[in-house]
Amino acid sequence: MDTSELFLQILNTVFPLVSIVLVGFLYARIRPTDMTVANRLNMSVFIPALIFSVMAAKEFHIAQYQGLIVAAACVVLGSGLLVWPLCRWLGVSAKTLVPPMMFNNSGNLGIPLLVLAFGEKALPIAVVLFLTENLLHFTVGMYLLDPKTKLTNILKMPMIIATILGLIWSLQGWTLVPAISVSVDMLGQISIPLMLFALGVRMTEVDLSHWKLGVISGLLCPLSGVIIAFIWQLMVGLSAENFAYLLVFACLPPAVLNYMVAEIYQQEPHKVASMVLIGNLMSLAIVPCVLFYAL
Repeated sequence: MDTSELFLQILNTVFPLVSIVLVGFLYARIRPTDMTVANRLNMSVFIPALIFSVMAAKEFHIAQYQGLIVAAACVVLGSGLLVWPLCRWLGVSAKTLVPPMMFNNSGNLGIPLLVLAFGEKALPIAVVLFLTENLLHFTVGMYLLDPKTKLTNILKMPMIIATILGLIWSLQGWTLVPAISVSVDMLGQISIPLMLFALGVRMTEVDLSHWKLGVISGLLCPLSGVIIAFIWQLMVGLSAENFAYLLVFACLPPAVLNYMVAEIYQQEPHKVASMVLIGNLMSLAIVPCVLFYAL
């Protein structure tokens, strides 16, 4: 692939994502929009449908992704360990800074980005990476903010229920009848554009009062992830294709969920909002650079 073809592929990957986010942003600027119900539907219905449809597919075998799952988990946890010593230097509480640096936007941005960059074959991998990050977020992440959190509550989440059902379906080798599989697939297909649109709406709430922290964390989040990914590749090693997936996953900005969780626990939500939203804006420049290397 020559340079012009590579730039065209990156443009074809990034532009659809940016355009949908921009539509959400412009619409919300013109007509202020409450995405609470839409986001709840996405988390409770559409994303679980996407997860189940991918995991219940005949081509999905969880054992194929074991190495990538472990590597992704190490990127998430390693990023936190790498950033933790910097909290005192930056004058920020570890509970405020570390979670956004660990838990990246593998849903709103990661799934569509991987699919557009690497094709439909990357959808199962994108879902597996998303699940890995989310499981850690709702276990390790919640424990970091509140050690008294009941981790058993995770089993009640629709995404986890869908994951368990999908695993059972995959391991048993069962197949869905076309009438049901098409319905589940169609519900799942709603989730990706809705995640991007919701991200655009959220961008209208950018809080610039902590913009310096937002810029610093916007660099720290992808940098820490990419450093851990390269360390993993040097020490353990993945195939070239899987390392490309891991690298894109590692460079993603903080997840919007970090802000929601910070708000629930009253852990300086305004600072977290700046980190999340400015970090996602900065990813428009950072992600194409990483894609250029990965592709």
